[in-house]
Amino acid sequence: MKALRQNIKRAERNLIAKAEIRSLRIKFRKAIDNAKKSDAVEAAKVIGKKVDKAVSKKILKKNTAARIKSRMMKKVNAIK
Repeated sequence: MKALRQNIKRAERNLIAKAEIRSLRIKFRKAIDNAKKSDAVEAAKVIGKKVDKAVSKKILKKNTAARIKSRMMKKVNAIK
């Protein structure tokens, strides 16, 4: 019973972290669409930190984080 309670708490915590990353990625996409490089760079830094922290807490896998960061930087570098 205790393990089940712990599992539920951890799942909720993981969902919150993933939702935060998802909302930051939406903010990043809006900055890219508006061609605001400075906003996109700032958002990319924040997302990178959050994704790395999620990997360290085993919320995301290492390759998933690398893929997210790679795609993000590709978009930032494409802005003139």
